[in-house]
Amino acid sequence: MDIILVPGFWLDASSWAEVTPPLVAAGHAVHPLTLPGLESADAPRADIGLRTHIDAVVAAIDAFDAPVVLVGHSGGGAIIHGAADARPDRVARAIYVDSGPLGDGGVINDELPADGDAVPLPPWELFEDEDLTDLTDELRAMFRARAVPQPRGVAQDRQQLSDERRYEVPATIIACEFPSSLLTRMIAEGHPYVAELGRVRDVEYVDLPTGHWPQFTRPAELGAAILAAVDRTA
Repeated sequence: MDIILVPGFWLDASSWAEVTPPLVAAGHAVHPLTLPGLESADAPRADIGLRTHIDAVVAAIDAFDAPVVLVGHSGGGAIIHGAADARPDRVARAIYVDSGPLGDGGVINDELPADGDAVPLPPWELFEDEDLTDLTDELRAMFRARAVPQPRGVAQDRQQLSDERRYEVPATIIACEFPSSLLTRMIAEGHPYVAELGRVRDVEYVDLPTGHWPQFTRPAELGAAILAAVDRTA
C-alpha cells in the first residue's frame, strides 16, 4: 500500500528515516512528507496555517489511484484527521502515533510560545516528564539540532471539519506516553479531550511505552507497529 507519513511539530520527512525500513522491506511504498514552512529554518511561515498542512496531505492522497494509509505523529494526528475528513473514501486507515483525531473547533496547541510567525522548539523544561521518557541527552541534542520552527498558524488555527464519514475511517492509536487503557477509560467517562476519538467507529489500540518521540526512542518497534496495522488493512 501507499503509506503517507506526516511528522509532528518541528520535524520534516527525514524524521521517519529509521521507522520506514520494515515497511519498505514488506513491499509497501512510503511517502514521508515535509510540510509547508518546515523546509528549512529560513522558510517563510507567515501565511501557513492548519488548513495549509491538511491541503498538502490531501494533495498527496490525490496523487494515488487507490486508497492510502495515513500516519500522523503528535500534531500530525490533527492534520491526517483533517485529511480523512476531506477524503474519507480515499483513506484505508489512519494511524495516530502518540496522537489522536482533533475535533471540529479544536486547536493543536495554542499555548506553545511563539516568536513572530514561528513556534521554535521550546526548552526541554517546558515538556512533561512523560514526553521525554527514553529521550537521552544524545537524542535531545540530535533533535534540537535538526528541529525547524513550526508555523504558528498550524498550532493555533481551529480545526474545521464537515464530513461525518470521517468516523468510518478505521483508526489505529499507537499509545506511547500514556497507556491505551487510560484513553479508553477517558472515552468511557466522556472526557472532552477524547470526544472525537470516541466517535470513530473502528479503533484499535497498540501500546508502545516510551516518550512522545518514538521515531527517535524506539524506531524499530514503531515501524513494526505501523506495519502490523497496515497489514491488517491491506
